[in-house]
Amino acid sequence: MTNAGTRWSILNVRLGDVIPLAIASATIAFSAPALATGTGAGTMISNIATATYTSGGKAVTVASNKVDLKVDEVLNVTVAYADPGDVAGLPGATNQVLTFNLTNTGNGTEAFTLAPINAIGGDAFDPATTSLVLDTNHNGVYDAGVDAVYAAGTNDPNLAADTSIKVFVLSTLPGTATDGQRGQTDLTATAVTGTGVPGTVFVGKGDGGSDAVVGTTTGIGRDKGFYIVTAATMSFVKSATVVDPFGGVKSIPGSTITYTLVATVTGTGSLVNLAVGDPIPATTTYVPGSLTLQGAALTDGADADAGEISGSGIVARLGDLASGQTRTITFKTKIN
Repeated sequence: MTNAGTRWSILNVRLGDVIPLAIASATIAFSAPALATGTGAGTMISNIATATYTSGGKAVTVASNKVDLKVDEVLNVTVAYADPGDVAGLPGATNQVLTFNLTNTGNGTEAFTLAPINAIGGDAFDPATTSLVLDTNHNGVYDAGVDAVYAAGTNDPNLAADTSIKVFVLSTLPGTATDGQRGQTDLTATAVTGTGVPGTVFVGKGDGGSDAVVGTTTGIGRDKGFYIVTAATMSFVKSATVVDPFGGVKSIPGSTITYTLVATVTGTGSLVNLAVGDPIPATTTYVPGSLTLQGAALTDGADADAGEISGSGIVARLGDLASGQTRTITFKTKIN
Protein backbone atom coordinates (compact mmCIF):
# COMPACT_ATOMS: atom_id res chain seq x y z
CA MET A 1 0.00 0.00 0.00
CA THR A 2 2.82 2.28 0.81
CA ASN A 3 4.43 1.65 -2.57
CA ALA A 4 1.10 1.98 -4.38
CA GLY A 5 0.25 5.14 -2.51
CA THR A 6 3.65 6.53 -3.26
CA ARG A 7 3.29 5.55 -6.91
CA TRP A 8 -0.02 7.28 -7.44
CA SER A 9 1.12 10.28 -5.44
CA ILE A 10 4.12 10.64 -7.69
CA LEU A 11 1.94 10.11 -10.76
CA ASN A 12 -0.56 12.71 -9.67
CA VAL A 13 2.12 15.24 -8.86
CA ARG A 14 3.98 14.77 -12.10
CA LEU A 15 0.93 14.60 -14.32
CA GLY A 16 -0.44 17.59 -12.47
CA ASP A 17 2.71 19.45 -13.40
CA VAL A 18 3.02 18.19 -16.97
CA ILE A 19 -0.52 18.08 -18.36
CA PRO A 20 -1.50 21.67 -17.51
CA LEU A 21 1.78 22.85 -19.06
CA ALA A 22 1.02 20.92 -22.26
CA ILE A 23 -2.53 22.26 -22.45
CA ALA A 24 -1.42 25.77 -21.63
CA SER A 25 1.23 25.59 -24.35
CA ALA A 26 -1.34 24.45 -26.93
CA THR A 27 -3.76 27.19 -25.86
CA ILE A 28 -1.16 29.93 -26.18
CA ALA A 29 -0.20 28.79 -29.68
CA PHE A 30 -3.82 28.71 -30.70
CA SER A 31 -4.91 32.03 -29.29
CA ALA A 32 -1.96 34.15 -30.45
CA PRO A 33 -2.89 36.77 -33.07
CA ALA A 34 -2.91 35.18 -36.52
CA LEU A 35 -0.46 36.56 -39.04
CA ALA A 36 -0.38 36.12 -42.79
CA THR A 37 2.53 33.72 -42.32
CA GLY A 38 0.98 31.92 -39.32
CA THR A 39 -0.19 28.34 -39.02
CA GLY A 40 -2.68 27.42 -41.70
CA ALA A 41 -6.35 27.09 -40.91
CA GLY A 42 -7.48 23.50 -40.33
CA THR A 43 -4.05 22.42 -39.06
CA MET A 44 -4.36 19.97 -36.15
CA ILE A 45 -2.17 20.70 -33.13
CA SER A 46 -1.73 17.47 -31.18
CA ASN A 47 0.06 16.96 -27.88
CA ILE A 48 0.69 14.05 -25.49
CA ALA A 49 2.34 14.56 -22.10
CA THR A 50 4.45 11.94 -20.33
CA ALA A 51 5.34 11.30 -16.71
CA THR A 52 8.15 9.07 -15.47
CA TYR A 53 8.76 7.60 -12.05
CA THR A 54 10.52 4.71 -10.32
CA SER A 55 8.54 2.04 -8.54
CA GLY A 56 10.02 -1.10 -7.00
CA GLY A 57 13.32 -0.23 -8.54
CA LYS A 58 11.85 -0.04 -12.03
CA ALA A 59 11.54 3.07 -14.25
CA VAL A 60 8.00 3.56 -15.44
CA THR A 61 6.71 5.99 -18.16
CA VAL A 62 3.04 6.94 -18.35
CA ALA A 63 1.48 8.81 -21.30
CA SER A 64 -1.42 11.21 -20.93
CA ASN A 65 -4.37 11.27 -23.24
CA LYS A 66 -3.82 13.14 -26.54
CA VAL A 67 -5.11 16.73 -26.78
CA ASP A 68 -6.09 17.81 -30.31
CA LEU A 69 -6.72 21.43 -31.22
CA LYS A 70 -7.69 22.52 -34.73
CA VAL A 71 -6.38 25.94 -35.86
CA ASP A 72 -9.27 28.16 -36.84
CA GLU A 73 -9.33 30.38 -39.91
CA VAL A 74 -8.71 34.11 -39.42
CA LEU A 75 -10.50 36.39 -41.88
CA ASN A 76 -8.13 39.21 -42.80
CA VAL A 77 -7.67 41.12 -46.05
CA THR A 78 -5.84 44.22 -47.28
CA VAL A 79 -6.32 46.39 -50.35
CA ALA A 80 -3.44 48.69 -51.35
CA TYR A 81 -3.27 51.27 -54.15
CA ALA A 82 -0.49 50.19 -56.52
CA ASP A 83 -0.02 53.12 -58.93
CA PRO A 84 2.93 55.44 -58.23
CA GLY A 85 0.66 58.50 -58.19
CA ASP A 86 -2.55 59.97 -59.61
CA VAL A 87 -3.64 58.51 -62.95
CA ALA A 88 -3.86 61.32 -65.52
CA GLY A 89 -6.57 61.58 -68.15
CA LEU A 90 -8.37 64.07 -70.37
CA PRO A 91 -11.94 65.24 -69.66
CA GLY A 92 -14.32 62.57 -70.96
CA ALA A 93 -11.58 59.93 -71.22
CA THR A 94 -12.81 56.32 -70.96
CA ASN A 95 -11.25 53.16 -69.52
CA GLN A 96 -8.85 55.03 -67.27
CA VAL A 97 -7.11 52.39 -65.13
CA LEU A 98 -6.39 52.44 -61.40
CA THR A 99 -4.39 49.49 -60.03
CA PHE A 100 -4.82 47.90 -56.60
CA ASN A 101 -3.21 44.94 -54.83
CA LEU A 102 -5.64 42.59 -53.08
CA THR A 103 -3.95 40.38 -50.47
CA ASN A 104 -5.40 37.62 -48.30
CA THR A 105 -3.62 38.29 -45.00
CA GLY A 106 -5.56 35.56 -43.22
CA ASN A 107 -4.35 32.00 -42.63
CA GLY A 108 -6.79 30.14 -44.86
CA THR A 109 -8.10 30.15 -48.41
CA GLU A 110 -10.80 32.79 -48.78
CA ALA A 111 -12.90 34.36 -51.54
CA PHE A 112 -13.55 38.09 -51.66
CA THR A 113 -16.25 40.22 -53.26
CA LEU A 114 -15.09 43.47 -54.83
CA ALA A 115 -16.81 46.85 -55.20
CA PRO A 116 -15.79 50.38 -56.20
CA ILE A 117 -16.87 53.48 -54.27
CA ASN A 118 -16.98 56.78 -56.17
CA ALA A 119 -19.38 59.06 -54.29
CA ILE A 120 -16.98 59.90 -51.50
CA GLY A 121 -16.94 63.67 -51.09
CA GLY A 122 -13.99 65.98 -50.74
CA ASP A 123 -12.78 65.51 -54.30
CA ALA A 124 -13.56 67.60 -57.38
CA PHE A 125 -15.55 65.00 -59.33
CA ASP A 126 -16.90 61.45 -59.14
CA PRO A 127 -15.40 59.06 -61.70
CA ALA A 128 -17.87 56.66 -63.31
CA THR A 129 -16.52 53.13 -62.88
CA THR A 130 -17.43 50.92 -65.82
CA SER A 131 -15.74 47.65 -64.80
CA LEU A 132 -13.40 45.86 -62.43
CA VAL A 133 -10.86 43.54 -64.04
CA LEU A 134 -8.75 40.78 -62.48
CA ASP A 135 -5.12 40.36 -63.51
CA THR A 136 -5.69 36.76 -64.54
CA ASN A 137 -2.42 36.46 -66.49
CA HIS A 138 -0.55 37.85 -63.46
CA ASN A 139 1.73 40.17 -65.41
CA GLY A 140 0.79 43.23 -63.35
CA VAL A 141 -0.48 45.18 -66.37
CA TYR A 142 -4.05 45.65 -67.60
CA ASP A 143 -4.51 43.70 -70.83
CA ALA A 144 -7.84 44.45 -72.49
CA GLY A 145 -9.56 41.32 -73.74
CA VAL A 146 -7.12 39.08 -71.87
CA ASP A 147 -7.67 39.80 -68.18
CA ALA A 148 -11.05 38.68 -66.85
CA VAL A 149 -13.79 41.23 -66.18
CA TYR A 150 -15.02 40.74 -62.62
CA ALA A 151 -18.62 39.76 -61.91
CA ALA A 152 -19.60 39.63 -58.24
CA GLY A 153 -20.56 36.12 -57.14
CA THR A 154 -19.28 34.59 -60.37
CA ASN A 155 -15.49 34.92 -60.32
CA ASP A 156 -14.76 36.33 -56.89
CA PRO A 157 -10.98 36.05 -56.42
CA ASN A 158 -10.31 33.00 -54.23
CA LEU A 159 -6.91 33.47 -52.61
CA ALA A 160 -4.78 31.13 -50.56
CA ALA A 161 -3.29 32.54 -47.39
CA ASP A 162 -0.63 35.17 -47.98
CA THR A 163 -1.26 35.48 -51.74
CA SER A 164 -2.26 38.50 -53.80
CA ILE A 165 -3.83 39.52 -57.08
CA LYS A 166 -3.94 42.86 -58.87
CA VAL A 167 -7.35 44.38 -59.52
CA PHE A 168 -7.85 47.06 -62.18
CA VAL A 169 -10.58 49.68 -61.79
CA LEU A 170 -11.68 51.16 -65.13
CA SER A 171 -13.56 54.46 -65.10
CA THR A 172 -14.75 57.31 -67.31
CA LEU A 173 -13.83 60.87 -66.37
CA PRO A 174 -16.56 63.51 -66.68
CA GLY A 175 -16.34 65.75 -69.73
CA THR A 176 -16.97 68.76 -67.52
CA ALA A 177 -13.86 68.19 -65.39
CA THR A 178 -11.20 70.87 -65.69
CA ASP A 179 -7.43 70.87 -65.63
CA GLY A 180 -5.89 69.78 -62.34
CA GLN A 181 -9.09 68.47 -60.76
CA ARG A 182 -8.85 65.15 -58.87
CA GLY A 183 -11.46 62.43 -58.51
CA GLN A 184 -11.26 59.63 -55.94
CA THR A 185 -12.23 55.99 -56.39
CA ASP A 186 -11.93 53.46 -53.56
CA LEU A 187 -11.80 49.69 -53.97
CA THR A 188 -13.24 47.45 -51.26
CA ALA A 189 -12.76 43.71 -50.78
CA THR A 190 -15.05 41.78 -48.43
CA ALA A 191 -14.50 38.23 -47.15
CA VAL A 192 -17.28 35.99 -48.50
CA THR A 193 -17.34 33.93 -45.30
CA GLY A 194 -18.30 36.95 -43.26
CA THR A 195 -17.29 40.21 -41.60
CA GLY A 196 -17.77 41.88 -38.25
CA VAL A 197 -15.92 43.18 -35.26
CA PRO A 198 -12.65 41.38 -34.57
CA GLY A 199 -13.33 38.09 -32.81
CA THR A 200 -16.68 37.44 -34.49
CA VAL A 201 -16.98 33.66 -35.01
CA PHE A 202 -18.59 31.76 -37.87
CA VAL A 203 -18.88 28.20 -36.58
CA GLY A 204 -17.60 25.53 -38.95
CA LYS A 205 -17.10 27.99 -41.82
CA GLY A 206 -13.29 27.92 -41.87
CA ASP A 207 -10.90 25.72 -43.80
CA GLY A 208 -11.00 22.02 -42.93
CA GLY A 209 -14.19 22.41 -40.91
CA SER A 210 -12.57 24.86 -38.49
CA ASP A 211 -14.33 27.92 -37.23
CA ALA A 212 -13.76 31.22 -39.03
CA VAL A 213 -12.79 34.15 -36.82
CA VAL A 214 -12.88 37.76 -38.00
CA GLY A 215 -9.43 39.34 -37.69
CA THR A 216 -8.21 42.87 -37.08
CA THR A 217 -9.24 44.08 -40.55
CA THR A 218 -12.90 43.15 -39.79
CA GLY A 219 -12.81 41.01 -42.95
CA ILE A 220 -12.91 44.12 -45.15
CA GLY A 221 -10.07 45.80 -47.04
CA ARG A 222 -10.24 49.26 -48.60
CA ASP A 223 -7.90 51.79 -50.16
CA LYS A 224 -8.23 54.88 -52.30
CA GLY A 225 -6.88 55.85 -55.71
CA PHE A 226 -7.07 59.13 -57.61
CA TYR A 227 -7.58 60.32 -61.15
CA ILE A 228 -6.31 63.75 -62.17
CA VAL A 229 -7.50 65.68 -65.20
CA THR A 230 -4.77 66.91 -67.53
CA ALA A 231 -6.45 69.38 -69.87
CA ALA A 232 -4.02 71.51 -71.81
CA THR A 233 -5.50 74.74 -73.18
CA MET A 234 -4.14 77.44 -75.45
CA SER A 235 -4.21 81.20 -75.49
CA PHE A 236 -4.06 82.59 -79.03
CA VAL A 237 -3.30 86.27 -79.60
CA LYS A 238 -3.04 88.16 -82.88
CA SER A 239 -1.55 91.61 -83.28
CA ALA A 240 -0.59 93.90 -86.19
CA THR A 241 1.91 96.68 -86.80
CA VAL A 242 1.86 99.06 -89.78
CA VAL A 243 4.62 100.88 -91.62
CA ASP A 244 3.48 103.33 -94.30
CA PRO A 245 5.48 104.40 -97.38
CA PHE A 246 6.57 107.58 -95.59
CA GLY A 247 8.01 105.83 -92.54
CA GLY A 248 4.92 106.44 -90.44
CA VAL A 249 2.31 104.06 -89.05
CA LYS A 250 -0.72 105.02 -91.11
CA SER A 251 -2.85 102.41 -92.86
CA ILE A 252 -2.82 103.77 -96.39
CA PRO A 253 -2.41 102.14 -99.78
CA GLY A 254 1.15 100.87 -100.03
CA SER A 255 1.52 100.36 -96.27
CA THR A 256 2.98 97.07 -95.02
CA ILE A 257 1.15 95.22 -92.26
CA THR A 258 3.08 92.72 -90.11
CA TYR A 259 0.78 90.22 -88.41
CA THR A 260 2.02 88.34 -85.34
CA LEU A 261 0.26 85.22 -84.06
CA VAL A 262 1.27 83.91 -80.62
CA ALA A 263 0.05 80.51 -79.38
CA THR A 264 0.79 79.66 -75.71
CA VAL A 265 -0.08 76.29 -74.15
CA THR A 266 -1.24 76.32 -70.53
CA GLY A 267 -2.63 73.76 -68.10
CA THR A 268 -1.14 70.27 -67.98
CA GLY A 269 -0.54 67.68 -70.64
CA SER A 270 -0.06 68.52 -74.31
CA LEU A 271 -1.93 69.76 -77.36
CA VAL A 272 -1.67 67.35 -80.26
CA ASN A 273 -1.24 68.29 -83.92
CA LEU A 274 -1.70 72.02 -83.37
CA ALA A 275 -2.06 73.93 -86.64
CA VAL A 276 -2.66 77.62 -87.29
CA GLY A 277 -4.36 79.16 -90.32
CA ASP A 278 -4.92 82.83 -91.16
CA PRO A 279 -6.57 84.20 -94.32
CA ILE A 280 -4.93 87.07 -96.17
CA PRO A 281 -7.23 90.06 -95.49
CA ALA A 282 -9.26 91.47 -98.34
CA THR A 283 -7.74 94.49 -100.15
CA THR A 284 -4.27 93.33 -99.15
CA THR A 285 -1.65 91.18 -100.89
CA TYR A 286 0.70 88.72 -99.21
CA VAL A 287 4.35 89.76 -99.23
CA PRO A 288 6.25 86.75 -100.65
CA GLY A 289 8.84 85.15 -98.36
CA SER A 290 7.55 86.92 -95.22
CA LEU A 291 6.23 83.87 -93.34
CA THR A 292 8.25 82.96 -90.21
CA LEU A 293 8.00 80.57 -87.29
CA GLN A 294 9.94 81.35 -84.12
CA GLY A 295 11.84 83.96 -86.14
CA ALA A 296 12.99 81.47 -88.78
CA ALA A 297 11.85 81.91 -92.37
CA LEU A 298 9.47 79.37 -93.89
CA THR A 299 9.11 78.76 -97.60
CA ASP A 300 5.85 79.76 -99.24
CA GLY A 301 5.40 76.45 -101.05
CA ALA A 302 4.06 73.16 -99.71
CA ASP A 303 7.25 71.31 -98.80
CA ALA A 304 9.03 69.75 -95.84
CA ASP A 305 8.94 72.74 -93.53
CA ALA A 306 6.09 73.67 -91.18
CA GLY A 307 4.43 76.46 -93.23
CA GLU A 308 3.07 77.47 -96.59
CA ILE A 309 0.75 79.78 -98.43
CA SER A 310 -2.38 77.75 -99.03
CA GLY A 311 -5.19 79.14 -101.13
CA SER A 312 -5.93 82.60 -99.78
CA GLY A 313 -4.10 82.31 -96.47
CA ILE A 314 -1.08 81.09 -94.51
CA VAL A 315 -0.81 77.77 -92.73
CA ALA A 316 1.63 76.80 -89.97
CA ARG A 317 1.80 73.30 -88.53
CA LEU A 318 3.11 73.43 -84.96
CA GLY A 319 2.83 69.72 -84.04
CA ASP A 320 2.51 68.57 -80.42
CA LEU A 321 3.07 71.25 -77.79
CA ALA A 322 3.43 70.62 -74.06
CA SER A 323 2.20 72.97 -71.39
CA GLY A 324 4.33 76.09 -71.04
CA GLN A 325 5.47 76.17 -74.65
CA THR A 326 4.89 79.16 -76.97
CA ARG A 327 5.04 79.45 -80.74
CA THR A 328 5.18 82.73 -82.67
CA ILE A 329 4.23 83.09 -86.34
CA THR A 330 4.60 86.25 -88.42
CA PHE A 331 3.75 87.22 -92.00
CA LYS A 332 3.31 90.43 -93.97
CA THR A 333 0.73 91.85 -96.37
CA LYS A 334 0.62 95.10 -98.34
CA ILE A 335 -2.48 97.28 -98.53
CA ASN A 336 -3.61 97.55 -102.17
